[in-house]
Amino acid sequence: MIESRQITRADHSLTEREALAAQGAVGPADRRTPHILLATCNRTEAYWGEGEIPPETARHLFRVAAGLESSLIGERAIQGQLREAYLTASEAYGRLPAELNRLFQTAIHVGKRVRNETRIACGAVTHSQLTVDMLRAEGIDLDHKVVAIIGVNKLTEDILKYLHARGALRVYLSNRHYDKALALLARYGGTAFPLSRKADLLREARVVISATSAPHAILRESDLPPGRTEPLLLFDLAFPRDIDPAIGRHEGVTLYDLDDMERFARRNLTLRRGEIGKAEAIIEDELAELARWQRMRAKFREGGR
Repeated sequence: MIESRQITRADHSLTEREALAAQGAVGPADRRTPHILLATCNRTEAYWGEGEIPPETARHLFRVAAGLESSLIGERAIQGQLREAYLTASEAYGRLPAELNRLFQTAIHVGKRVRNETRIACGAVTHSQLTVDMLRAEGIDLDHKVVAIIGVNKLTEDILKYLHARGALRVYLSNRHYDKALALLARYGGTAFPLSRKADLLREARVVISATSAPHAILRESDLPPGRTEPLLLFDLAFPRDIDPAIGRHEGVTLYDLDDMERFARRNLTLRRGEIGKAEAIIEDELAELARWQRMRAKFREGGR
């Protein structure tokens, strides 16, 4: 039977999710067992096993793929994260159990159908767009203030695109692999900054946006320059968090983490909520198709005995 285990934002705080993920609390007891690990800022889920696919397991994964379980209803990033998790597991194990393979292929198909056949993603926000909106709300002078970004990935590239289009003049990009920062800046402009000089980064920047895949904090309280007087605005878009929460308790420092940003985002959801019923109908349609596939597979097995 296909089994699953989840750690989600609905059940655990950001701090609890970080601790459980660090403990390896999600997944089969033997990590060598072929499994698919879906890790996002809001959830860590593992799927493994073979044989029967419980309807409740499939329905949950399909809802995740449709963006119905996201804190930002209809967000698009989950589609790519789901595909990446599936491909990573396929490459790691060479071959996944047929039922697990079918479950994830169908989930990816569900996500595509929901976004193509409904307006669930109409006006949906991403964390990069949220960051941009919050920068606007804070009234940051992008013409004169230093904006520093840590990490090279799709999210930070989207933010760089906005800053480039807005004409921001003083953009720094830092990454563990310096050459990757240089390659990205070749398209959008800006200055590469060695991550080893993070204390200097915190001294010069008015805004710091961090979104890496590091398993631990990369900006610690000891990195904060003593005697800094200018306000500092920090966005921590990483899971686990990149920025030690203690930094946010210093005078003049404002720190937003993922939970803070999602509270900011909970508005203008009327249209997307109105599309939930259509998305759920697609999910039930695909569940019925999956059940038919399982029945046919069972008959084939019985006939081959």
